[in-house]
Amino acid sequence: MERQTIPALEALMDAAWPAPDREDSGGWVFRAAGGVTQRANSVWPRSEPDGTLHQRMAMLRDARAWYRSRRLPVIFQVFDDFRSAALNAALDEEGFTRQSETVILVRDAGAETAVPVAAPDAGVTLSAEPSDEWLRLWWSVDGRGGEEPLATARTILEGCRSVYALVRDDDGLPAAVGRLAVPPVGEVGGLYCMATRPDARRRGFASRVLGSLLREGDALGIRSYWLLVTAANAGARELYARSGFTEAGRYYYRQERPKRHLTGC
Repeated sequence: MERQTIPALEALMDAAWPAPDREDSGGWVFRAAGGVTQRANSVWPRSEPDGTLHQRMAMLRDARAWYRSRRLPVIFQVFDDFRSAALNAALDEEGFTRQSETVILVRDAGAETAVPVAAPDAGVTLSAEPSDEWLRLWWSVDGRGGEEPLATARTILEGCRSVYALVRDDDGLPAAVGRLAVPPVGEVGGLYCMATRPDARRRGFASRVLGSLLREGDALGIRSYWLLVTAANAGARELYARSGFTEAGRYYYRQERPKRHLTGC
């Protein structure tokens, strides 16, 4: 089937991880979630202004004011392609850092894979909502903060129809989890929150979660998938390559450096 374009995937990613506080400002979408995850607290430059550098800098001032009012840093999610050249030049001029390079992987339903997806796995529990066990395992691996940030994370997760998978180890303890987001547009699904308890890694639990989510997605009529993984995570990228995923693009975050204030000394 025809693969999604990067702009189309951007919109799907935004729908799959929706920030509860957002504002569309001249083609840039300001997103905030109390600082919980970079994605939900970043500017999505959905479309770039046609005007001058002066207009772009005016939009940047608006972004700074919007995030300052929420006591959050200004962060841009920037996709690594020709569309971002002018924005990157402006952010370079302003001293924004580059961090958290992320690879966008895609896969068609029914793609050849070394990870089994055809047979049901009785050891994997699937649900339409994240259980407390699911949340706490994921948060223990990927989360930052206590109960309040976790509650915000739950709000983000439940903002999009999803399937949640959990597999247990031989002692009955949650070993790995994952999430399949199903935005209400098209027949495309996004895989998120793949997390394995540190002492349960390299025992096949992540493969079982992934295979079960792909099988469930196929049953739901999903025809293609996307998945996001940090460029530095070689182990996860190997697993996803064996599961039929290939690279479609990359993005990174650009964050404003904190400004030092003069002291009285």
